[in-house]
Amino acid sequence: MLGTAAIPSAGSGAPADDLDRTLGPDVRAPALLARMTVDEKIGQMTQLESDSVRPAGVTQFLLGSVLSGGDGTPPANTPAAWYEMVSAYQQAALGTRLGIPILYGIDAVHGNGKVVGATIFPHNVGLGALDDPALVSEIGRATAREMTAIGVRWDFGPVLAVPQDVRWGRTYEGYGEDPALVERLSVAFITGLQGTDLAVDGSVAATAKHFLGDGGTTWGSASTNGFSIDQGVTGGDEATLRAIHLGPYRTAIGAGARIVMASFSSTSAGKVHGDHHLLTDVLKGELGFTGFVVSDWGGVDQVDPDYATAVARSIMAGVDMVMVPSDAQRFQTAVRQGLASGAINPDRIDDAVLRILRVKFEMGLFEQAMPPAGDAGDVGSSPDRALARTAVAGSAVLLKASSGVLPIGATGTVLLSGPAADDIGRQSGGWTVTWQGATGATTPGTTIADALAAGLGARLTYDGRTAFGPDTRGDTGIVVVGEYPYAEGRGDSATLALPPDDLALVAAMRPRVAHLVVVVLSGRPVILDEILDQADALIAAWLPGTEGTGIADVLLGDTPFRGTTPYTWPATPDDAPRTGRGSCAGAVFPVGFGLDATGLRLGPAACAGTTP
Repeated sequence: MLGTAAIPSAGSGAPADDLDRTLGPDVRAPALLARMTVDEKIGQMTQLESDSVRPAGVTQFLLGSVLSGGDGTPPANTPAAWYEMVSAYQQAALGTRLGIPILYGIDAVHGNGKVVGATIFPHNVGLGALDDPALVSEIGRATAREMTAIGVRWDFGPVLAVPQDVRWGRTYEGYGEDPALVERLSVAFITGLQGTDLAVDGSVAATAKHFLGDGGTTWGSASTNGFSIDQGVTGGDEATLRAIHLGPYRTAIGAGARIVMASFSSTSAGKVHGDHHLLTDVLKGELGFTGFVVSDWGGVDQVDPDYATAVARSIMAGVDMVMVPSDAQRFQTAVRQGLASGAINPDRIDDAVLRILRVKFEMGLFEQAMPPAGDAGDVGSSPDRALARTAVAGSAVLLKASSGVLPIGATGTVLLSGPAADDIGRQSGGWTVTWQGATGATTPGTTIADALAAGLGARLTYDGRTAFGPDTRGDTGIVVVGEYPYAEGRGDSATLALPPDDLALVAAMRPRVAHLVVVVLSGRPVILDEILDQADALIAAWLPGTEGTGIADVLLGDTPFRGTTPYTWPATPDDAPRTGRGSCAGAVFPVGFGLDATGLRLGPAACAGTTP
């Protein structure tokens, strides 16, 4: 049994001020907390994944939150089915004794990418290349619209990482290697998602993640799931950690971010999930963060081999809501055990729950637990796709341009090759419908091949494998090469190499055409040794998403090139770590490099020895 000294106060005689809508969240949240039992408090700190709990489980475990993980969707992946599923969980929460609504969360990291038919915007690496805060804010607004249309009001984004080694499988989730770039674009996206008032219809709560230092982990330091750098140890001392990685969080909190996700990574002090100094002293103390901290997927489990100890250490360090994500009974038992043993302070439980409740009141969930129904038409809408097309064109970076090659003129024949040219899945990358993403027609959209066919008509001949007839020649050849989809640590790459079959297509196209254009689809800079000399024009298209017409727009000259690379382009994989390195040390292109179609530089010069 629990010792009475370990039980947070239930406050049975507290007035029901939480029901008074004229009062603010800072009054209503503590009033509601005073009416809660221990079990209700622990429930608010518990977040389960939708594949692990049915609506009845929300009632049973008094859950504060449900999420859909990377592969979690309703059986029918449609906007209507999503709304129905989320509503069922919400109704279960409203049926509990206190009727506290749940927060439902998803990873909408480049549009509402979990839903088939949604607009898939360029991943953050592309938005970093674009560096247009106003447009990024519009993308946040569009993402919020497409999320609330399915009943979801919590986005696990944006990523505020400042990646320092592009071998990291999450590089594309970061806006770039410059903290100032990350600050201005993450604030723009947060503002777009949240608007000016979290309680207004159409507003979605953002999550600043992953606090702190996930972009600074060192190669070979990871000990999870066979990863190499993801979830590893951030190098350098605290001064380095602060100088590179802390600024975006300070700015995001100032811009209204109310939820922060802890990082899987470690520092010299150990796992961030168990680091009181970072989560409490720095985040909640120094930065004045009054919202709540959510753990990453099972991140608490990594803090200590003994689960109960891991839970206690994480909560006492400052984690407020735990993404369990599958075994509520085990987690809630561990919390009760910690309270009984004194490993968890009752006041810490009250503080965690108060933070969660305050955000729920700020979001207006107690007045309107679900967004209005009937907005399924907002998912994948024409205006949102037009916005994505603009972002795709603006994010394309011209790395090399020989005179007269671009834009592709109004006359002449064009040969197009590369399976990636006609593959929405490869255009979109990871976190698209599924966690790792997939090749093929995973969701509706326009491929680069579709877009070029519409623009060039009969002048275009496409063969994915360059298997043209022996005498087939063209004025211009375009080869689209690219990485296969990946996410997180599964994308850690020791080689930064493009698929050999794709590189062979470039070599096969070269003798067939007068001018060769190579388009690279990737989540980061990749090794260009076998491409750079062969190509007359080379374009980094990143992971553009569903609107491939944006790439056709720059190739055909309908939109000018204006993107610049948000990461230094390494000459070799060993040159990938950038912390402390000069702009051209071991680099092909410095950060900020890009050309217009005439070959005029938009930023600094290419590094010595390259042929832009």
